[in-house]
Amino acid sequence: MSFFPRTFQNRHVASKAQAAVAPGRARSLDQSVERLRPHAYFVVSAVFHYLGPAFAVLLFARIDVLGVVWLRIASAAVIFALWRSPWRVWRKLNRETRRLLLGWGGVLAVMNSCFYIAIDRLPLGTVAAIEFVPVIALAGLAARTVRNALALLLAVLGVYLLTDVRLAAEPVGVAFAAANAVLFALYIVLGHRVAQSDLIRGIDGLSLAMLIALVVAFPIGIRGAAPAFIDPAEMAAAVGVGICSSVVPYVCDQLAMARLTRATYALMVSLLPATATVIGVLVLTQVPTAIESIGVVLVIAGVATHKVAARPARHPS
Repeated sequence: MSFFPRTFQNRHVASKAQAAVAPGRARSLDQSVERLRPHAYFVVSAVFHYLGPAFAVLLFARIDVLGVVWLRIASAAVIFALWRSPWRVWRKLNRETRRLLLGWGGVLAVMNSCFYIAIDRLPLGTVAAIEFVPVIALAGLAARTVRNALALLLAVLGVYLLTDVRLAAEPVGVAFAAANAVLFALYIVLGHRVAQSDLIRGIDGLSLAMLIALVVAFPIGIRGAAPAFIDPAEMAAAVGVGICSSVVPYVCDQLAMARLTRATYALMVSLLPATATVIGVLVLTQVPTAIESIGVVLVIAGVATHKVAARPARHPS
């Protein structure tokens, strides 16, 4: 769940090494990227960020939830590894940066596990709304303003309406959704630190974190993933979930963040709980009640209202 500004930097478009080897190809890629408006990349990211988990819910009937988590992480890790060869970067990192990446990968593995357990028990839109409260709280701590206090109040009220409806029926689901939300905030903090490091750029940090998450999640999900290894259809579906959930949205986020201001991006992010609700209705027929709809609207208002702290801009290499 990596779609906030500065979490990852826009270094993936064309590295200096790629430009030196194939300058014509790099320029062609740059031109193709520039032709599309950044808002288009954001829309693609917003759709795939929850479309992948929606497909995962459909897969839960055939593969264990934690098995789907591991297959998602594994497929994304393999794709990023083939693309970026991140082990070359690992050799150049100091001990502090390696520890940071180890923590980031561990958080990624546990966070995705909590998220999938939650969406197995709760509507996708509800889990997505709960996910934003710690993020808004982090923004409030970074920039203490009346506006952020109001944003947090709106978000908390919205989540209260959502969880009050579900808490009695699915306390386990709500607990895992809350754990996912806290881990998501931690994921953003660690992601910011990786992005600010002078030793690692672009999605190389993400690629390494994915490989670490693959190892961390192995004992958690490999047993549940076993049936997919003898069923090509299930394996293909799991790989599709990984691409939709962890590859397409992350890359599109970076392409959008490269050309959108932080204020514009933060405002657009407010659409994500609504996107999750719509996808939940269309793919999973999870139609929210009137109270749940009000809760989602309040969370959206909170995300749209909150203001992130200003940070100095970093120029791409």
